[in-house]
Amino acid sequence: MRITKISAFRVDLPLHEGDYKWSGGKSVTVFDSTVVRVETDAGITGYGEVCPLGPFYLPAYANGVRAGIAELGPHLIGEDPTQLGKLNRTMDAALKGHAYVKSGIDMACWDILGKATGQPVCVLMGGRYGEDFVLYRAISQEAPDRMAAKVAGYRAEGYKRFQLKVGGEADVDIERIRQVSAVLQPGDRLVADANTGWRMHDALRVVKAVRDIDVYIEQPCLSYEECLTVRQHTDHPFVLDEVIDSVDVLVRGHADRAMDVVNIKISKFGGLTKARQARDLCVSLGVVMTLEDSWGGDIVTAAIAHFAHSCPPEFLFTSTDFNSYVTKSIADGAPQRVNGRMSASLAPGLGISPRMDVLGRAVVEVG
Repeated sequence: MRITKISAFRVDLPLHEGDYKWSGGKSVTVFDSTVVRVETDAGITGYGEVCPLGPFYLPAYANGVRAGIAELGPHLIGEDPTQLGKLNRTMDAALKGHAYVKSGIDMACWDILGKATGQPVCVLMGGRYGEDFVLYRAISQEAPDRMAAKVAGYRAEGYKRFQLKVGGEADVDIERIRQVSAVLQPGDRLVADANTGWRMHDALRVVKAVRDIDVYIEQPCLSYEECLTVRQHTDHPFVLDEVIDSVDVLVRGHADRAMDVVNIKISKFGGLTKARQARDLCVSLGVVMTLEDSWGGDIVTAAIAHFAHSCPPEFLFTSTDFNSYVTKSIADGAPQRVNGRMSASLAPGLGISPRMDVLGRAVVEVG
């Protein structure tokens, strides 16, 4: 089997709540997502999706995905999409860095492999554990009382994991954590996610001020070294996210005892192939994980579901259902949240069928 054509489609994904806000005053109202289609000479077609959280979250941006595919695509025509390790080496040789560009292509090739073998991607990625897995809900940054009020609504939808967007002014963030914590119920878990937004001195103030609260602290500062310092000054469970982008950092973080949980995002690692490598290393090291991506619609959500469902449950802290945040469906067959949980499709590949009437015409075609 050989790749004959690679195409990219641009699609806007508006948010149900109007906008999504996090540290540093950053916000997004409509996500710019790219759907990748990989066609083969065997008549099997695979799909992937890449959706950076704006151009100011990670070193990734939506137009960069499409420009990168135009640059990288010609090097992949004629390659076997089912030989995923070899394909990733070819991509890395042809384009240094830019992991997020490669993610949609790799995801589409996993879809092809699943269809070619008649297996769902989760089975190919290690096996399908249980019937479903737990999800979290991100609480966009607002006034403390408004964020606390949203917890009840999300809980009614079945969520018991809440990721509170902090990383603003320290005194306000302390109040955000306290007010949200006050409305939690037994079995709920709270994560205060600063998304790199605190200076180290403010991070230290916050963790000291909420020492009596059962809360996870996630990525308080921009650098690994700053986060490690905060970690060493708190007894809260600690999550690293934005700095976790390679196996090297995972090994270093484990050796330094820098975290209790890590967040592995598919596109940040360059696709499911390398994200699986990181996940399996974490299992070997005994590190618990949140498995997700930077953002996306139905296709990214399907990939997340297969990624999370093939993780041993005791190592899966939580995952997410991005397609429930947006107003537009771009594929049929995508997994849906049920009582705060989700499951991967049992159909071959990712189990989705893109809605071409929504995607429209390709903006990039190679081959």
